[in-house]
Amino acid sequence: MPRNDDIRFISSSIRIPPPPKPLKRCPFETARSHIAQLVRSFNTHSNELTRSVLLCCATLSLTGKRRPSSPILCSASLSLAESTQPQETQLKGISSPSSSSPASVRQSEERVLISEVLVRNKDGEELERKDLEAEALQALKACRANSALTVREVQEDVHRIINSGYFCSCMPVAVDTRDGIRLVFQVEPNQEFKGLVCEGANVLPAKFLEDSFRDGYEKVINLRRLDEAISSINGWYMERGLFAMVSAVEILSGGILRLQVSEAEVNNISIRFLDRKTGEPTIGKTKPETILRQITTKKGQVYSMLQGKRDVETVLTMGIMEDVSIIPQPADTGKVDMVMNVVERPSGGFSAGGGISSGITTGTLNGLIGSFAYSHRNVFGRNQKLNISLERGQIDSIFRINYTDPWIQGDDKRTSRTIMIQNSRTPGTMVHGDRDGNIILTIGRITGGIEFSRPIRPKWSGTAGLLFQHAGVRDDKGVPIIKDQYSSPLTASGNNYDDTLLAKVETVYTGSGDHGSSMFALNMEQGLPVLPEWLSFTRVNARARKGIEIGPARVNLSVSGGHVVGNFPPYEAFAIGGTNSVRGYDEGAVGSGRSYVIGSGEISFPMFGPVEGVLFSDYGTDLGTGPSVPGDPAGARFKPGSGCGCGFGIRVDSPLGPLRLEYAFNDKKDKRFHFGVGYRN
Repeated sequence: MPRNDDIRFISSSIRIPPPPKPLKRCPFETARSHIAQLVRSFNTHSNELTRSVLLCCATLSLTGKRRPSSPILCSASLSLAESTQPQETQLKGISSPSSSSPASVRQSEERVLISEVLVRNKDGEELERKDLEAEALQALKACRANSALTVREVQEDVHRIINSGYFCSCMPVAVDTRDGIRLVFQVEPNQEFKGLVCEGANVLPAKFLEDSFRDGYEKVINLRRLDEAISSINGWYMERGLFAMVSAVEILSGGILRLQVSEAEVNNISIRFLDRKTGEPTIGKTKPETILRQITTKKGQVYSMLQGKRDVETVLTMGIMEDVSIIPQPADTGKVDMVMNVVERPSGGFSAGGGISSGITTGTLNGLIGSFAYSHRNVFGRNQKLNISLERGQIDSIFRINYTDPWIQGDDKRTSRTIMIQNSRTPGTMVHGDRDGNIILTIGRITGGIEFSRPIRPKWSGTAGLLFQHAGVRDDKGVPIIKDQYSSPLTASGNNYDDTLLAKVETVYTGSGDHGSSMFALNMEQGLPVLPEWLSFTRVNARARKGIEIGPARVNLSVSGGHVVGNFPPYEAFAIGGTNSVRGYDEGAVGSGRSYVIGSGEISFPMFGPVEGVLFSDYGTDLGTGPSVPGDPAGARFKPGSGCGCGFGIRVDSPLGPLRLEYAFNDKKDKRFHFGVGYRN
């Protein structure tokens, strides 16, 4: 098949035509009265040889109105006319099917013997292409040589020839010969396909359009195959949710096909706020431009329902809307106006709660934490978020202020900015607990900084920031100290407090966003010694997770690791062991080192309702780097440096996240219950 170099594409302004008006009367119905007239004329003339009668004529127009069920819009009509011969053949027993009298019904069922059936061109000569003659003969069902036919059967075979798709007209002619009546179907084939002109297809790929018609190049146009090609074009739009279709088809002289495609462009996008209680339009607190910048659909694009659905989901993820919907409305000149209805959530409020600290392993109530917070989700109507929270326990305390702008105004990369101030006091059990696990030390940190985040590519995001930390260690009476009970140093600078300016870079990959999906994160922090006493170290940390579904069960595999080089304080060492590390051990009981690797495997399976069971196994090691930590806190407390644990548990979905109750035993044959809220890190 030679390449179709005659195909060309023309873009033009789009006008969606109004729906075609239904035909008042089917053209095939009008043919019945014509046939009746012919039958009556047969009954009034004598029977002689060499006299012919034009039974009926069927013509197909490609420029008629479209029927809703087919992309090719055409109309067909049957007409009957008498021959110009002075005398006509009389076929006994044939009458109008439309007659309602019993005699007429009997006459319509009477048959005429046909001796021969032929297919010729419109001039009565043999067709040049025998394949087209074979197609027409193959389409016949009732009309066969030496068969008795009714007028209805001839009429139905005319329809079958037209419906084969190769012919634009078909005219059956009866000729009375010495051997009997010869039935001749005079047909006019369609033109050969020589080229394609497509107007208005602005988003349809040219290659897709060319491939849809390439097989028919230099072949007789078949209306059925043309219908399939147009259906594939409409299907391409439908699969992508685009408001577009082939609105007109025309065969021009020279075998050129002309397609008119109508694509509904977005004319205007507006935001309409609705009242939460009444559903009536109201004045919203959010600035419309804050919502519009989240929408990927833009003015001038072809409207897509799939893209609109994604826009709805994106606006909902802003966290300030209770309900979002899109209503497309017709506009002038075949375009659409997109109206987004939004219902705002309450923007701010107070909350209180509680939890358990994972860093406290002894005492009945020492691990309980109470929390109180105020949050505002939509500061200045720009979706900026302010969070002020206080978490307080007998040992733990964290006071935090976060101010986040999820999209800096004027930035086209969707960059967010977070300003953070935090004052925390956490137990030093994980690194500096005594050999019995008692809490001796607390670590105080005052941190402030700024971070910028942005999407890098689909499913990838990046973060860069600058943080300042002022940290030190206190004893159980709140007095700053620089050495523990084993005379090991507690700070890197030798002072009561360590000051560190950290430059942070992080990149994160997330799969579908669900906890069980794939995830990868790489984090690097660099201490900048702006002043001589400020710490300088480099810390790299990576973690990955992969979820695999096997029937109703899910297998989750995770691994994490990290390394620190430079002058760093011992409380910044990697602690191994505990609820979110190696289960079966207390928090930090496996070891603390400059390096670490932790691997975990879990099999979870549904049990009943929101409850699921889990089997797990963990392993962690400090890779022998425990002694390289200043003061060797792990060696002084006889931590093994590596260990494994396994066990089973249950998980229950809750508004706070999964509630985890797990029972584990380690390689030292120790057993332990673990309780946690939320997913493991």
